Amino acid sequence: MANPSWLRAAVLTTTAVLLSTLLAGCGGGAKDGDLRAQKLDWKDCPAPSEAEGGGSAPSPLPNGGTWQCATMRAPLDWGKPKGDTIGIALIRARASGPASERIGSLVFNFGGPGGSGVSTLPAFGEDYAALRTRYDLVSFDPRGVGSSTPVKCENDSQLDAYFQQDGTPDDSAERTALLNRTKQFNAACEKNSRKILPHVATTDAARDMDLLRQVLGDDKLHYFGISYGTELGGVYAHLFPKNVGRAVFDGVVDPTQNPEQGSLGQARGFQLALDNFAEDCTSKTTECPIGNTPQEVKDRIAKLLTDLDKKPISGIPPRQLTETAATNGIAQSLYSKDFWEYLTEGLEQAYDGDGKILLLLSDSLNGRNEDGEYNNLTAANTAISCADQKPRYTADYVQQKLPEFRAASPLFGDFLAWGLVSCTNWPVPGAADHPDVSAPGSAPILVVGNTGDPATPYEGARKMVDALGKGVGVELTYKGQGHGAYDSKDKCVQSAVNSYLLEGKVPTSGAVCT
Repeated sequence: MANPSWLRAAVLTTTAVLLSTLLAGCGGGAKDGDLRAQKLDWKDCPAPSEAEGGGSAPSPLPNGGTWQCATMRAPLDWGKPKGDTIGIALIRARASGPASERIGSLVFNFGGPGGSGVSTLPAFGEDYAALRTRYDLVSFDPRGVGSSTPVKCENDSQLDAYFQQDGTPDDSAERTALLNRTKQFNAACEKNSRKILPHVATTDAARDMDLLRQVLGDDKLHYFGISYGTELGGVYAHLFPKNVGRAVFDGVVDPTQNPEQGSLGQARGFQLALDNFAEDCTSKTTECPIGNTPQEVKDRIAKLLTDLDKKPISGIPPRQLTETAATNGIAQSLYSKDFWEYLTEGLEQAYDGDGKILLLLSDSLNGRNEDGEYNNLTAANTAISCADQKPRYTADYVQQKLPEFRAASPLFGDFLAWGLVSCTNWPVPGAADHPDVSAPGSAPILVVGNTGDPATPYEGARKMVDALGKGVGVELTYKGQGHGAYDSKDKCVQSAVNSYLLEGKVPTSGAVCT
């Protein structure tokens, strides 16, 4: 069996996979019921609980400092700000430079939706060392996520079955089974999380961030949003344009698309990433072990999935590698070029009847650790997405759209199309077709698009710039691979981002890093 340690190390290179969340210390009470006056009780972070993914407490910082955790109280219902409250789990690393040069706090959201900032920030801490010279680095578990009143749906064994289901039905019986299994999952969410489900929309999280800004003592919100974090940042800028400080959006969500358009864009994005992977493998001087030409690589992958649909192979006993798990594993490996060697190895083994590596990759995407325990990523992702997205798609509608999705991606089209039914039986209505991110009067926001991004295709960066409004969005292009740009370690990208966040130097809009 493959050692999970190598996979976990690889997972930490991408914002797509968020392995665990950390418990936060208790927050102080607010004075006279005013949550803006609350004092945070920062303490050393404990180890994460089983529900948060397990593992160890974050390691000390290189200079001997420690990661600190706290809990901020926020209204359960922002429509009733003096009503019941919930806890928002926080983490921070204090600025490493002189106090006289400190700008304030830099708040991170790493995406999802449903990703824990409390667990992810320490994993990437070294990547942001330059930014820590002038900022306290701060992140949080958005409401419904990790330690922030987490959405709970199914237990570990039920989730194992959920992820083993056939996500690309071929006939009416398989379609019925998929719909019934989705309905069962959604009903479990309603049963176990009825109180929080109506209050996990992105607009709620944006209001939490403005409360966080005030509790941290900052006049402006300085912000670094990645993937879904760019959508959250855009919604914040729309609601509070005058409170935006220095902000960076990386791995940019297209805010103009409805769920169907977004999934279709992802189909094209993942297909492009697969094309690039196949080209890379076959263009090297050493022999590509999974095909002699790019087309042969893709044809063999397609045949593997077809064969798995008929007969799964051995995975991690007692679980097998199904077509759906293999598709998940392949998608996971396309989030970062650093993963491509694992995809090659996983495919090579799968062709020999061993599905362990692809199943491990699938597990990492789904938030499952080697002990069989899941964090709440899937539950939170579903809850937040369904609270945000108004459309509810039927099986008949998806069936009609399959040719368009297959044209976008022969490999991922069916899988992403059928994912549209996930909110069909959701107990809470969705808010809108797409988020409103128009932010007239906001300070400049640096919007970084990656031409090879599979999850948030490059075109979304320009759409975000246009939607933010004239004089707000500043576009920077990175010609690279993987999800996001800053964590690629590209010196051009990091120099532009660091100069803006640390010195306030706004790059020329339209600049390109190659």
